[in-house]
Amino acid sequence: MPGGRLTQQERQQIASGLADGLAYAEVARGLGRPTSTVTREVMRNGGPTAYRADLAQRATGQRAHRRRTAPRGPRVPVRAHGRDDGAVRAYEESFTTAMMQSGMPAMMARVMAALSLTDSGSLTAAELVRHLDVSPASVSKAIAFLEGQGMVRRQRDERRRERYVIDDDIMYESMMASARAVTRIARTAEEGVGVLGSGTPAGVRFGNIARFLDFVAESTARAAEQGREILHSGLPAAAHGTPAPEGPTASQPAERPEGR
Repeated sequence: MPGGRLTQQERQQIASGLADGLAYAEVARGLGRPTSTVTREVMRNGGPTAYRADLAQRATGQRAHRRRTAPRGPRVPVRAHGRDDGAVRAYEESFTTAMMQSGMPAMMARVMAALSLTDSGSLTAAELVRHLDVSPASVSKAIAFLEGQGMVRRQRDERRRERYVIDDDIMYESMMASARAVTRIARTAEEGVGVLGSGTPAGVRFGNIARFLDFVAESTARAAEQGREILHSGLPAAAHGTPAPEGPTASQPAERPEGR
């Protein structure tokens, strides 16, 4: 029933729906469950490409056992500003799904969403482990990936704990990382031209791919740099009693996509 725990049969239906390429909402309708229930179930258990009903059933039992036996400890602070915790959780799942659909691995997307939805823009490893109900190793791996993309940084707080932090530039860094990734593919396509022969149909195809991807990477980097000021204007400035900038201002040149 809606609101109750998923059964093994329902998990098998979810796995079948994912295999058939159904959206979470379609799978949920077939089960008579909220879409958020299916989304959370899939994200907790490997994501849409790795979800398995038997492993999900086993993992759920293990999590329930840990909750019954684990000592009580400090929890992530209650939501501020009178927010509805259920609505925030549902939105966190939607935001995570959107990032996964854009190509970000499931655990990295979950960590990114958890950090993004905090007002402070930072959490400790222990807070992420409790909030996401995952292992410390999973959090560590996700942070290493995000840090390598320039999307997360580490800092020590007043208690000398390591915190993982995102800045207002997170979307800018994401776009620049995307531009660099596209450029790497373009360089690989160029290598294909040499292997296949520039006068062959396959060689011509790869040459066109390389030129197209170069254009996309350069356009993405240029647009990100031109729009970067938007990330530092608007509500935050007004909230602190200072006027928001009326127009774009000069900013530091962005690093160019790799290989340019």
